[in-house]
Amino acid sequence: MEGRKHLETACGNLAACMNFLGHLYVSGEDPLVIVGNFMADGVKGRDLSGWPAKLQQGIRMHRHIDSFTDTHPLTLQGRERLREHCGHYAGVALDLFYDHVIASNWNAIHDETLENFAQRMYALLGAHSDVMPDRARHMLPYMVEHDWLNTYATLPGIGGALAGLAKRSGAGAQLAGAETVLEEYLSAYTEECLAFLPQLQTHLSHAEVQR
Repeated sequence: MEGRKHLETACGNLAACMNFLGHLYVSGEDPLVIVGNFMADGVKGRDLSGWPAKLQQGIRMHRHIDSFTDTHPLTLQGRERLREHCGHYAGVALDLFYDHVIASNWNAIHDETLENFAQRMYALLGAHSDVMPDRARHMLPYMVEHDWLNTYATLPGIGGALAGLAKRSGAGAQLAGAETVLEEYLSAYTEECLAFLPQLQTHLSHAEVQR
């Protein structure tokens, strides 16, 4: 999403910028589609013919999510609140803010507990790590060890994620402390994210990712 190209150049770890929980939440139940969506930031180019069909579907899904998110009015106004603090890294911070909203409101949007969902995703992704690009495969153990999906539910957890991104990238230092913006405007971000999610799911249901 917005700012990822800059952060990839600066810290070489683009996958660390995506909102993992949001992507996994909308991925459905097919294991390879989930894996494809998860690893998609490490896949370059439009020619996906070298990947199995379901992985291709997940990669396309991830790209549809990013393009829809980057231009949606709700996310645009959310990024504007971050502009003063984060500059062109506002979209990176917003990714994490939305994961916080999803995690902290999980019981209202999903029948499975977040703890069970997270453990199921960690196990599924780990079982398919051999098909992932290096970036996703090398990052996955850190995600599991530090339980990022559950950690997103707390403001300190989001603050830690932002500080980690800032530390890995001198150019991304603007991300440090951005959780104060989330805390100040939490109700607005919550309202926007929970309104955005069903629109994203409707978009995906009509998109070409299903083929």
